[in-house]
Amino acid sequence: MNDNETPSLLRNWLSLLGIPLAALGFVIGVGLIVLDILAPFHSPYLGIFTYLVVPVILSSGLLLILVGVLRERRRRVRTGTVSLPRLPVINLNHPRHMSTLVIVVVVSFLFFTLSGIGSYRAYHFSESVTFCGVTCHGVMKPEYTAFQNSPHANVTCTKCHIGPGADWFVKAKINGLYQVYSVMFNKYHRPIEAPVQSLRPAQETCHTCHWPDKFFGSIERVRTHHSADETNTPWTVRMLVKVGGGTSTGEHEGGSHWHVRAGNKVEYIAADKKRQVIPWVRLTDASGKVTVFRTQDAATALTEEQIAAATVRTMDCIDCHNRPTHHFNSPARSLDLALADGRIDASMPYIYRNALALLDAPYTTEPEALQAIAKGLGAQYPGGGPQVEQAIATVQDIFAKNIFPEMKVSWRAYPDHIGHFEAPGCARCHDGEHVSEAGEPITSTCTSCHTILSQGAGPSSQAPSPTGLAFEHPGDMSELNEMIGCYTCHGGSNE
Repeated sequence: MNDNETPSLLRNWLSLLGIPLAALGFVIGVGLIVLDILAPFHSPYLGIFTYLVVPVILSSGLLLILVGVLRERRRRVRTGTVSLPRLPVINLNHPRHMSTLVIVVVVSFLFFTLSGIGSYRAYHFSESVTFCGVTCHGVMKPEYTAFQNSPHANVTCTKCHIGPGADWFVKAKINGLYQVYSVMFNKYHRPIEAPVQSLRPAQETCHTCHWPDKFFGSIERVRTHHSADETNTPWTVRMLVKVGGGTSTGEHEGGSHWHVRAGNKVEYIAADKKRQVIPWVRLTDASGKVTVFRTQDAATALTEEQIAAATVRTMDCIDCHNRPTHHFNSPARSLDLALADGRIDASMPYIYRNALALLDAPYTTEPEALQAIAKGLGAQYPGGGPQVEQAIATVQDIFAKNIFPEMKVSWRAYPDHIGHFEAPGCARCHDGEHVSEAGEPITSTCTSCHTILSQGAGPSSQAPSPTGLAFEHPGDMSELNEMIGCYTCHGGSNE
């Protein structure tokens, strides 16, 4: 080096440490980005390392270089070792300056190009189902498993949890920082708390695909339930559910979607976090008329002071469709479906009762439960054979998809508000106990929501009745025929 030349500011221990660190991050980052783009597989851990870990390594190296240069420059000025101008002097006629400029331009071009590609890929990776469901696999395993078996399995998490627009994207990312912290330091709830208090209104997410104004008429539903007797006796109810909907002009008005149709505004106050207890409801109809309904139960009724201090929520899709994707079926519901479609042989004596007891037993881990199911059914049906093996595999699959002991997740943790069979659901308001000042109750008649076409022991037990049938409870239980609170007995477990 010429004695008149100023020694490079990079000659300090911080910069010399940062140079290889930045170079390592740069080389590894380029290789992983190329691999991520061209690879025929998609690994969440590759994405994490490529777009979260490597950028930290590269940025740390560059930061060390910059800090080292600034510290070295300040040291030289302070000690008078070298007289430095306030700004660097660039002389392109000087070979060293020219080569340095070329290197800086080339490196900067490569850095910003790859940073752009990496940022774009990182953005899409952070928005992916893989990132949301697999990265935090221990925490989000129940939600991710339910998502994969839902009607929304091809919809990304962010479509519903964030939706379009920059403002909600920023809110979600800020909220995500706390979620990362809670996962890293084991501060998260078991189970994850629901409903999500900060969830975006359904009109801005669900309605991008679903349009209640255009849903009208009725849809057919067939439900087959089984008794816990030796023959697993089936009881099938075939009904039309009045979906309805309609516009503010009254076209196709009626049905369950009447609650959120244009022109109607339904508001309520919930007495608990899960919104299971609703003692106060206010309806504003299309004409502007306001009607308040209050529960007559002294245990849940609110005082005027409590109403004034409470949070009033406007009803939207999620208040009924609260488990549109992350739905966890109860053991009873799952076994009814498995027996109805033949995945479990209904000729096996007491299989419904025995499987229900095994699914509803307390377990601390999933492997423990799967082993207990195999052992239990194997002991109850010692003959073995394909019939028993299929039953064991199906019951284990039911458990693995719906019950997660480690996260304390099950149908009990997340009750479904559609219907009123295993949880209050519709009966949170439609129970006959919510009455207006004029003495008018919120309707609780069965025919308000559905028309029973046929019912009985078997899928074709009755000829369909177009005008509808009165509900009949199986067995000698006529006193339950008009009882809307099915959930008081049917909790989805070992009844």
